[in-house]
Amino acid sequence: MRIALGVEYDGSGFRGWQSQADGVTVQDTLEGALTQIAASPVRVQASGRTDTGVHATVQVVHFDTDTLRPDSAWVRGTNALLPAGVAVRWAALVPDDFNARFSARARSYRYVLYNDAVRPALAASLVGWFHRPLDEGLMRDAASRLIGEHDFSAFRSSECQARSPVRTLRELVVTRRADWITLDLTANAFLHHMVRNIAGALIEVGCGRRDPAWLDELLAQRDRRLSAPTFSAAGLYLVGVDYDAHWGLPAALQHRRLPPVGPPD
Repeated sequence: MRIALGVEYDGSGFRGWQSQADGVTVQDTLEGALTQIAASPVRVQASGRTDTGVHATVQVVHFDTDTLRPDSAWVRGTNALLPAGVAVRWAALVPDDFNARFSARARSYRYVLYNDAVRPALAASLVGWFHRPLDEGLMRDAASRLIGEHDFSAFRSSECQARSPVRTLRELVVTRRADWITLDLTANAFLHHMVRNIAGALIEVGCGRRDPAWLDELLAQRDRRLSAPTFSAAGLYLVGVDYDAHWGLPAALQHRRLPPVGPPD
């Protein structure tokens, strides 16, 4: 059988998603719990990797097993074995050719930014922070220049292993409520550090260091060295993964746009 799961996690206590030798990753932690429920080794594949300190309200994974268990066992049973920072939200039986990564049509991220002169304390690991006043209107102008299909070389990490830097950014919405600014992004796929690098560039514009037209220049120059520094991982959330309806995943379970902190939708 092939099982799909929706997983939520606070990434601040882990060294990212992908399995590592020290075992301090979300994947290692989840696989350990699932292996106990299945009473046999379980390996999962995710819709995408998240870096150290990055969170997810919906990370979709799949795994294969010969062990028959009710959905409640894959959810509540697994959660009983997981630390507080990780939870399985739902489980679903899927066709054998479903793949959490390769069947995904789009991914959505939210960046939550606290814009205040004084840094946060309680939300320190859950939000990005910038101390100077930001003009969200300028940030929206800059953001609009990134919509569409582009070569995002100026926004990819030097460690990015993607074969092509071309991505289609379908949505980049800048919203402000009081001291909170959120960036909501949807694309067919994202490059390594792409969202955090976009956030850094928009902040450069919002604080007045750069003009919105600078984003056009960055796209044209395709040089990461000319762009803004990579911004903090703390404010980044994977909030949605889109799949075609024939896979049988309820659409309502594929997105959770509300992070545990920040302004409401």
